[in-house]
Amino acid sequence: MFSPPPIDNGIEVSGEYSLPIVILSIIIASLASFTAISMNERIQKNSFFHRNIWLILASIAMGFGIWSMHFVGMSALSLPFKMHYDYLLTCLSIIPSIIASFLAFYIVNQKKRSFASYLLSGIFMGIGIATMHYTGMASMVMEAYYVYNPWMFATSIIIAIIVSFIAIYIFSRQQKYAKNNYIKAITSIMMGLAVPSMHYIGMAGTTFYLPRHQAMTAELHMNMTLLITGVTIGITLLLALLQLSSLVDRYVDYRVSHIDILTKLPNRRSFEKALNDDGSYRSIAVWNLHNLEKVNNDHGYHFGDEVIQYAANVLRQLNLPLSDLYRIDGNRLALLLQGNDRLIELQQAMKIISAKWVQPILIQEKKILLQGVCAISTIDDQQSPKRLYSDILAVLSSPSIQYQNEVIRFDPLIHTYSFEQEILNSIDQAMKNDDLFLVYQPKVNAGTQKIVGLEALIRWNHPEHGFLSPSVFIPILEQSHRISDVTNWVIFKVCHQIKIWEEQKLPLYQIAINIPGEYVTSPRLLKTLKKALNKYSVNPSHLELEITETSVMESAESSMRAINTFREAGFSVALDDFGTGISSLSNLRQMPISTLKIDKSFVDEVPQSEKDSAILEAIIALGHSLNLNVVIEGVETKNQVDFLSSSESLLLLQGYYFAKPMIPEELLEWIKGNS
Repeated sequence: MFSPPPIDNGIEVSGEYSLPIVILSIIIASLASFTAISMNERIQKNSFFHRNIWLILASIAMGFGIWSMHFVGMSALSLPFKMHYDYLLTCLSIIPSIIASFLAFYIVNQKKRSFASYLLSGIFMGIGIATMHYTGMASMVMEAYYVYNPWMFATSIIIAIIVSFIAIYIFSRQQKYAKNNYIKAITSIMMGLAVPSMHYIGMAGTTFYLPRHQAMTAELHMNMTLLITGVTIGITLLLALLQLSSLVDRYVDYRVSHIDILTKLPNRRSFEKALNDDGSYRSIAVWNLHNLEKVNNDHGYHFGDEVIQYAANVLRQLNLPLSDLYRIDGNRLALLLQGNDRLIELQQAMKIISAKWVQPILIQEKKILLQGVCAISTIDDQQSPKRLYSDILAVLSSPSIQYQNEVIRFDPLIHTYSFEQEILNSIDQAMKNDDLFLVYQPKVNAGTQKIVGLEALIRWNHPEHGFLSPSVFIPILEQSHRISDVTNWVIFKVCHQIKIWEEQKLPLYQIAINIPGEYVTSPRLLKTLKKALNKYSVNPSHLELEITETSVMESAESSMRAINTFREAGFSVALDDFGTGISSLSNLRQMPISTLKIDKSFVDEVPQSEKDSAILEAIIALGHSLNLNVVIEGVETKNQVDFLSSSESLLLLQGYYFAKPMIPEELLEWIKGNS
């Protein structure tokens, strides 16, 4: 293997390389790397496929690229003797590269990564490349024989390991800091160079000898059949895998972002898109199931889900022509109709539904009575479809609704003005006049009971209605899509307050801001955050963005991308109200959040209830096992504080036991008294 033959036994021969085919081999290796990296990114995201499927596909893509590059590279070398390959050994030589790629990608995708893990991944990948190469060399059947230079042999393996390590390290770091196609392409080229560099250095250290009795052929031979076959199979497979990844990406994004998981109906995003983009809709009907929350409380959320599914199926079975059904909210289903003069048809159809729901319905052998209201509206050709839903909101906000399955048509004389509209009409003035203001509630360490952070909360001192509870006006703002404007106002107010405290040489704490679900994925949010930070010279580490579990799960793919963007920009991200929405334990490990905020409902019966206490302790342990900060909100009694402080000193506690939400002046006095 390493010893040259006696001088009398063989004649040293050399070959020539075809530069275009050498370049082609590098392109194949780089393309394989790009495909593998693209699939490896799917491991970090939500998908209908298990992450291991993407891991295997990435490994196959990389392994096949290494294999294809080797044999294309060998075809680029013309030698003065005939040669062919042992087909069995040729096929088996792909296995080391696939296994090595799998191990490297598996290690680098672990949650806890270190320099050692990057190095180990590079070693696996480099050894896999070298093993594939030298196994491929062993598959050559020829009358000549070859000898390896031991120094070049070792150098080729070391080069493969070093370049693989650098490529994997850059790729892993760019996932966190600079996720873009340019760096992905650079990484792919570096990974692609690791394979050819090892190959051609290894070949440079390989000397071929032809027995003296064997005459050299007059021509240098190039295995064109192998070249064409290798390139065709390799490129076809790589493009097929890349296309599969792209198709699945688009399919997953569409399903998660535009389809309601429970009813399989288009969701609110699709509904809004239809109203904004399609001018053919002229009529609308919206069913608001008023008692769904009571059903959930009495029978459980699974039962409530079946009620929603039942209602959706009943409306779906109407089969009205030129109509589309949507689930636009937890308890609201909307039917959009195309075409003019369909009001009577729509009214009759909705009255049929109403008549069905006047009688109890049977779910899980339980009879329940649905209580709701159906609002309908229609427009003419001169009016915008966007007006349809605002008319519906005006109907649904009417105080005269009895929720006895009425079918109510929008009437501008009755529904033009309401309390909700008064709220919407006065919100801009409230922000301008500081009728809307912020209060701050402290978060304290469970062990030391010292303040470690704050949460900013909105309050409204209305000039006519007095102090309004957020539970009154926030849902109105959310339904009318004005909550994003108020959120922007909150962001600027918080940054301004941080600047004031900094100028006063006061201690600065991280401040949590609640981000409404529909606004999490909006590009406008990040622009507003950056603008506020720049205006007041605030570090993003001083802000924590609180998003609810339900909002994340309603648009998981888009939310994950948004959260990643926030983390890359330097913000902390908290998952608020954990446990109150759709169960997300399987997805929690994939969320790039920094804080888990446990809802008040889990604390209310602690420590009296052993079951509640056990559940709370399990959730806390889960959060800390994922290296997350854990905040318990709604702490109101000494017993709760004693229980939480004794069980876990790393917890952050928030609630009226320590302090109510306070205006800045009150907060400073509280801090002085508790320092």
